[in-house]
Amino acid sequence: QKKKLLEELGNNRLPYVTPADADFHQLWKTKYSKLIFRKSDTVPEELHQMVQEGFLTLQKHDCFFQDLVRIKGKDFVTPVSRILIGNPGCTYKYLNTRLFTVPWPTEGYDIKYCSPQIHDACKALIGLNDYLHIEAVKALQGQNLFETKEIKDTTVTDREQNLATSLTEKGSVSKDQSSCCVPEDDYISLKNRTSYNLTLLNYMDPLQMLYLKQEPYFGMGNMAVSWHHDENLVERSTVAVYSYSCEGSAVAESNEQRLKGRDPAVWHVGLKVAWDIETPGLAIPLHQGDFYLMLDDLNMTHQHCVLAGFSPRFSSTHRVADCSRGTLEYIIGQCELALQNLQTDSASMALSLKSLETAVVKQVEEIHNEVEFEWLRQFWFQGKRYLKFSDWWLKPMAKLEEFWRKMEIMTSLVLSEVGKEEQTKKQRNETISCFLLVLTERQRLRKEWTAR
Repeated sequence: QKKKLLEELGNNRLPYVTPADADFHQLWKTKYSKLIFRKSDTVPEELHQMVQEGFLTLQKHDCFFQDLVRIKGKDFVTPVSRILIGNPGCTYKYLNTRLFTVPWPTEGYDIKYCSPQIHDACKALIGLNDYLHIEAVKALQGQNLFETKEIKDTTVTDREQNLATSLTEKGSVSKDQSSCCVPEDDYISLKNRTSYNLTLLNYMDPLQMLYLKQEPYFGMGNMAVSWHHDENLVERSTVAVYSYSCEGSAVAESNEQRLKGRDPAVWHVGLKVAWDIETPGLAIPLHQGDFYLMLDDLNMTHQHCVLAGFSPRFSSTHRVADCSRGTLEYIIGQCELALQNLQTDSASMALSLKSLETAVVKQVEEIHNEVEFEWLRQFWFQGKRYLKFSDWWLKPMAKLEEFWRKMEIMTSLVLSEVGKEEQTKKQRNETISCFLLVLTERQRLRKEWTAR
């Protein structure tokens, strides 16, 4: 799609607008209304202070890491350094790389941190998470209210203009609108779509980067993060992004002759309608302590990128990660399910399989692959980074390794059973054909991971 779009454009560039343009508010209101933006002065000062101190603490302890990600079969190191913080046992997968949460302080969990400062930084991010959750619920309520009023009221031009103004000045709808009651089912839905279970923290100093990609469609300049949809999220969930650029003299309006468009010294978030060359894009400046919300299906219908300024920048990107297959609880449950097919003789202590049914063998071997390639290799591939924070993941990983060893034995047992004469030819062929597929995949993935 990207190639086709660039061929269509040729040497031309698509138009984009910034808040300095006269048609900015109109375009925002009509094409980007599910983006909510808040300036830093709407956020409590003590929250800014806690979070910003937390960022600097994590940086001081060398807690940000570039990820090795895999795109179309090739490995790339991300220009941005990251760390994932969130609910204990949660993971987040992007571009074939699974990140494991550094657990934030959570009631009912015994989490030991490597230093009190790291504990405080993680605690500050929980405070920000709670604040952004409340703001996202208010914003979604406001949007729902806005949509129903739209149907009842045809003379809405002034109110729409006020809403567009408040989006850039204050961010969301006014408090009296947002605090209106909503039906309980709607409230539960709002809560589920805004209950962030983790935050992916980012850090980059553009002046330390030898090379940054140029934005290809609009000519917006240097990109820290290319155009993308956030992945691995609960459908229609809100993404909240808090931005902290370490602004200093470098960001005073850049002295170079200003071109029409964005100030290259200032960080921006860019938005565009996905794979569309009719609608102009948006580039919105991000100053110290600003935040924005991508509501409802905006992340699916639109793409966003991050445009680098001159100063170092941190961001905290809060997400409702789809953890249906991504929690420690889930993978332990899968391993226990697989091991139900293993039995120990009480007299000889010899291990054997309860069933050689094709479906059972296939399920066990698929779980075997899942625990090895989605968990153990993903963790140890870059797992030593987590020890800078806490040893929380070490015991669960040891437990998963123990399960994996037993599954290796189960694979050997299938092979020896298949060779026995009491197996009919048909049974043997059925078992081998399903077994071989999973084993071939295991061999391929082991080679791939060795290379990584």
